[in-house]
Parts: sequence; C-alpha cells; structure tokens
Amino acid sequence: MLKKLLKKLLPKKLFLFYHYCLASLAALFYRYPAEKMIVIGVTGTSGKTTTSYLIAQLLELSGFKVGLSSTAIFKVADREWLNNKKMTMLGRFQTQKLLRQMVRAGCSYAVVETSSEGILQSRHVGIHYDVLVFTNLTPEHLEAHGGFANYKKTKLKLFEKLEKSRTKKIQGKIIEKVIVANLDSEHTGDFLNFKVGKKITYSLSEKFRNSSPEPLIATEIQTSTNGLNFKIKNLQFSSPLLGHFNVYNNLAAITALLSQKITLEKIAELLPKTKPCPGRIELINEGQNFTIIVDYAFEPNAMTNLYQTIKQFKNPGAKIIHVLGGTGGGRDKARRPIIGGIAAENAELVIVTNEDPYDENPEDIINQVAIGAEQKGKIKNKNLFKISDRREAINYALKQAKNGDIVLITGKGSEQAIVVANGKRIPWDDRQVVREELKNK
Repeated sequence: MLKKLLKKLLPKKLFLFYHYCLASLAALFYRYPAEKMIVIGVTGTSGKTTTSYLIAQLLELSGFKVGLSSTAIFKVADREWLNNKKMTMLGRFQTQKLLRQMVRAGCSYAVVETSSEGILQSRHVGIHYDVLVFTNLTPEHLEAHGGFANYKKTKLKLFEKLEKSRTKKIQGKIIEKVIVANLDSEHTGDFLNFKVGKKITYSLSEKFRNSSPEPLIATEIQTSTNGLNFKIKNLQFSSPLLGHFNVYNNLAAITALLSQKITLEKIAELLPKTKPCPGRIELINEGQNFTIIVDYAFEPNAMTNLYQTIKQFKNPGAKIIHVLGGTGGGRDKARRPIIGGIAAENAELVIVTNEDPYDENPEDIINQVAIGAEQKGKIKNKNLFKISDRREAINYALKQAKNGDIVLITGKGSEQAIVVANGKRIPWDDRQVVREELKNK
C-alpha cells in the first residue's frame, strides 16, 4: 500500500530514486553478499530463464555450489523451489536476503536473471556482477519503459554498471569482468561497447567464422522430439531441450561456462545431464492419446519459435488446439492482437482465456487477443472461442483433442498464481490444472 501511495504522490524521478535508496539500504543491511560470490547476470528479451537454469546446472555438475534467482526457479545450493512471487527479480530486500542465504550455504556462484523492469526499479543495485550474458533484444515491456529505445537503454545500464564497477577479489583471487553476447542479435554491438576484461560471443552463423575473436559457433544442428544435437569446433553436443531456438540458450550457457575456465570437452560431457526448465515446452503425459504442452511464451518472437518447435510433434491430419491469454493487464496492449494472430495462423482451434488481468477488465484483454485471431481468419464459435474461466478453457481444449492432436497452453508456464484486481493472487499452476482436468475428461 505504501509503495502505491508513494508512486501516486512522488514525481517519477523521485520515485525511482526511492527505489535506488531502498536497494542500497538492502545491500547494506545484508552485508553485501554478492561480494562473496561470482555473480553471473543474464538479461535479454527471450531465453533468460532457460539460460540461467542451464548455467546453474552446468556449474553444479562441474562441482560448484550454486545459487539461482530466476522467473521459474530459486535455488540455494541443494535446495531448489519454484518461483511463486510473480516477478523475475524479487524486491530489493528479498533479493539481498536470497543472496545472503547463498553465501551461508557456501555457494561459489550466484546466477541472477536480471529483467529490464528490475533494472528500472534498481533491484540490481547492490549486486556486484562479474559476468553478464546478453541473449537478444526484441520489443517488450514498452509501456513500462516508454518505448523500445528506453527499454534498450535500461538494459544497457546493467552493462554500464559492470564497466564502472571495481574488479572483485574473492579469497585473494581476482575475478575477471566478462560480457557474453549473442552475435546474431542486431543490437549486440551496443552491448559489447563497454570496457571489461573479456568479451566472448556466440552465433549460429558461419559469416562470423573469421571474426576476431572468433565466436563460439554451433554447426550441424539437428532437432528432434528427443532434444538437440549440434557441434562446436567438431565436438559433439547433445541437449534434452526441444526446439531450434534452444540452441541459442545452450550456446549462451556454454559460453558462460567457458568464461569460468571450464573446458568445452567437460561441458560436452555434462550438457546431456541437464534438464529442461519447468514450464518451458513442458510435456504433460498422463497416458492420454494426444500431446499436451505447457509453455511460458507470451510475446510474439517466443510464440513464433514455439510453433516452429511443436510442429515437429504434429502428425499429418492432426490439429493444434491453443489456449492463450493476453499476459499481464496494463502491459504491452499492442501485442495482444499480434499473439492472437500468430495463434490463428498456426493452430486449427484457438481458445482465448484469462491470464493475469491485474486491475484491467479481463474481458477487454480477451477481446483484444481474439480480434487478432479474427483478422487472420478465425471465426467466433467455430474455430475461435472466448472462455473467461481458465480452467474451463483448458477443460474445453482437452475435450476437443483427438488421437494425435496437440493441446498447447501458453502464457504462464510453471507460474504459481493468477493475479487479479488489487494484487489479489489466486493459487494456480497450469500443469496441475491440466492433470486434474484430464482425470475429469
């Protein structure tokens, strides 16, 4: 309540300064725990969560104690649990408390998924990063930032912070400052334009083969319903992750590990032992004769990549049934008809439902998504349905599914709540609801 009141009363710059002071106080209160660990920050539009989870797993498999803060998972050494907070980055005091718990547990590394909104609200302040991983950049959170240019500028603040921060020393060892970046993003040049100890890049394009320094390039990529296979420098890599786009996430994680002096040969040995991130192309198998996939995708680029992947599962004559919403109320309204259109172009049956309306009228959000589907040819009550109750929408989708079909449920992944007006949280897990409704089918 105090935060909402201050937001109304204070000018924006003063309110952001309040966030900054709060973050600084939190770091002081918990005695700057990030000074005691190597901190790897992961930022970008897509792939942050999966990349963070992969880095944490690979470091742990390499023999280190690791902490993780991400959209999907929190981890402190051997203890791992789902993020039920409905935010990528926790509040300033919660973040510093989590980092302090990592230190107490003996963690050598902290992997911190770092969002643009978190940066805007100074949640990164007081975290002494050593390695920053840039995945990609596409339009996202535009209303919160006031346009794409401001969104990008906010992301760049994190890299400016890395450049200006002093080089950390842990137990007498100097920790090198490193930037890891996806060379295939058109914005990468700006994220590499900072003075740090080392810059390492990765790519899927042979055109960068003769760049100096040469990026880590994945070649001979093979995708299947069992995962990924690719080569780096004639070394074979296998990953259980599904989808061509996950080659990028694997590459980001591999490159981050290389920056920590872990060899490619060792990483190739460990990568098949990693597991997919909860709620990211997660298959739900309860013995049904059709495929069910739960995924977090809620922005156009991620949804397009998702469809490219799931079509590998699709048998001739089978249909895709897509249950989707319009992401958080009050956010990126222009995106709603776009994702509705993407669903209409790729799925035979589109069911638009409630997701996280916050203080916005959920029916308005549903209608805006449905308009996009109608513009791409879907017809209301024939192959386009609007079902406000998310459980009912999932139930309807399951009942329409026949042998070999694919039911795709997007927007929430492994999230643990639906947020409605006045910040009220309704306990929720798409995966659990699917399993419950399968029993009633």
